[in-house]
Amino acid sequence: MNRRTMLRAAVVSAGTVAFSGALWQEAFAAPAQPGPSPYGDLLAADANGIQLPAGFTSRVIARSNQFVPGTGYLWHSAPDGGACFVDGTGWIYVSNSEVPFVGGASAVRFRSDGSVASAYNILSGTNLNCAGGATPWGTWLSCEEQPLGAVYETYPQGGRSAVQRSRMGRFAHEAAACDPVRRVVYLTEDESDGRFYRFRPDVWGDLANGTLEVLVASADTGPVSWRAIPDRDGFPVPTRYQVSGAKRFNGGEGCYYAAGICYFTTKGDNRVWAYDAALQRLDIAYDDSLVPGGAAPLTGVDNITGASSGDLFVAEDGGNMEINVITPAGVVAPFLRILGHSGSEITGPAFSPDGSRLYFSSQRGTTNNPANGVTYEVRGPFRS
Repeated sequence: MNRRTMLRAAVVSAGTVAFSGALWQEAFAAPAQPGPSPYGDLLAADANGIQLPAGFTSRVIARSNQFVPGTGYLWHSAPDGGACFVDGTGWIYVSNSEVPFVGGASAVRFRSDGSVASAYNILSGTNLNCAGGATPWGTWLSCEEQPLGAVYETYPQGGRSAVQRSRMGRFAHEAAACDPVRRVVYLTEDESDGRFYRFRPDVWGDLANGTLEVLVASADTGPVSWRAIPDRDGFPVPTRYQVSGAKRFNGGEGCYYAAGICYFTTKGDNRVWAYDAALQRLDIAYDDSLVPGGAAPLTGVDNITGASSGDLFVAEDGGNMEINVITPAGVVAPFLRILGHSGSEITGPAFSPDGSRLYFSSQRGTTNNPANGVTYEVRGPFRS
């Protein structure tokens, strides 16, 4: 079997020294396997229908087409990708709307005690805004999941109009993750034969101009290279067909970067990939087909985020509506499960800036209807 490594982004001690991908390649030689969760078993469902480990609680933040409690703002339908941003002594959670033609994105501003201060729109009139990603300079990249879809840079603080970043390519965008060391933005493509891209802006912090590149590789694991996309507009030839040797990925979904590693998911084969940016090497962190006995706890692999502990949190689109944790030790286990939402998917997982709260949505709620999405917060003793 090819060497497949579980790479991690770890923060160690008060000095917050992150290990490099190369060190973790020496420690782990196989994709994650089922095992005991570091948080313990899931308990009976709470009043919100969510099964959580001991010590954790949930609350509903917003419901689609209802006013966000304490505000006069109607929450959007089909909540999808999300992220959190520092806001003075509080924070902001941003959420996309995966609705045709009127998608856009909304924000909820929280006070330092976690109470809701306000809610408002930061993007409107766009199409099928699925996932996206936060930038180091505090903006949210909202991605359109449609042929010739675009990336919009939005401003969670409000007061500034969103800007289309056309240089980042026109394709079925899914998620984005920023690498501040190499000064690139990684991009996934939600097609059954999608590609994995990176955008190199001419000036870091300004996405108006730059070069769009695609990952080229001949195998699932091993060294890779990057080649420029000749026509980023993707018409008449889609971007994914323009470069010979560009590696195919079956349904690109979530994307998360930490400490030299970009993790991204593919729903078509239920994989979590790990791209070591320093070594320019591709590996597999999780693959449900490599779990013996058909006992994979994580299926319907979709959105992904991470904690300062190095734990990855992967949401399911389908499966049994779980968010699973993948630990740096290579263990995968359920962290939470939503009951009664079997026709929905879990979207938008994101941690508050202090790491004590996890936000996410059930995109279509209990009725499998985008108009009935629910956005939650889970609070508890997350590992640090």
